[in-house]
Amino acid sequence: MQTFNIDDAKSQLSRLVEQAAKGESFVIAKAGKPMVKVMALNAPEPSPIKRFGFLAGQITVPEDFDTMAADEIRAMFESEARSCCWIPIFCCGQRRALTACPPLPRL
Repeated sequence: MQTFNIDDAKSQLSRLVEQAAKGESFVIAKAGKPMVKVMALNAPEPSPIKRFGFLAGQITVPEDFDTMAADEIRAMFESEARSCCWIPIFCCGQRRALTACPPLPRL
C-alpha cells in the first residue's frame, strides 16, 4: 500500500482516486504521520478479528485424553535400552543402555 504526503495527494488527486476505484487503496499522511486510508466504496470489508471459543461445540475431547498412550510413554522412560535422544541435539543415534551413552559435549 502506497503512502502519499498530503501535498502530493492534492496535486495527484484525480489519478489517485482512479487508482483507488480500481481497488488499489492508499494512505495520505501529514508530516509523515498516516492520517487517512482511501479505498474504493465497493472494497470488501476486513474480516472480523478471530477470537477464542470460535469452535465451541464443534470439537470433542475424549474422556481418556489425559491418559492416552500412557503405557507407550511410560515404556519410553522406563526402558533399559534407550537412545540418548532425550536431548535430541546431542543424539548419537544408537540404542544402548543409558550408562553407555557418550558424555554430553560442553557448551
